[in-house]
Amino acid sequence: MSKVVVNTSKAPGAIGPYSQGIKAGGLIFVSGQLPIDPATGEFAKGGIREWTRQSLENVKHILEEAGSSLDKVVKTTVFLTDLNDFAEMNAAYAEIFRTECPARSCFQVCALPKGATVEIEVIALA
Repeated sequence: MSKVVVNTSKAPGAIGPYSQGIKAGGLIFVSGQLPIDPATGEFAKGGIREWTRQSLENVKHILEEAGSSLDKVVKTTVFLTDLNDFAEMNAAYAEIFRTECPARSCFQVCALPKGATVEIEVIALA
């Protein structure tokens, strides 16, 4: 089995020694995406809803670069620095995943890179 590195300028570049995504064995593994607007390099304007949307927009572009899409996502993991943001995150998430939603885990973590409040990683079918 081989692996292929997935990289696109339509999502923020990696901020460490990792790839935006890896395609292997019929799956695509997308690294955790912060709510960074790749056009500005800054966090998207707004609050947790907008940040959730931006994180998922970044995921979408990486999946598209790999020849996949959000409708092929089978598992997501959401990291929040405050579980009190869960309802707002969930509302924005539900705008993207409306039917046949992927399996999901959500965790509160003490901190995320660059001071972000949300990060989302996914596994999708190729």
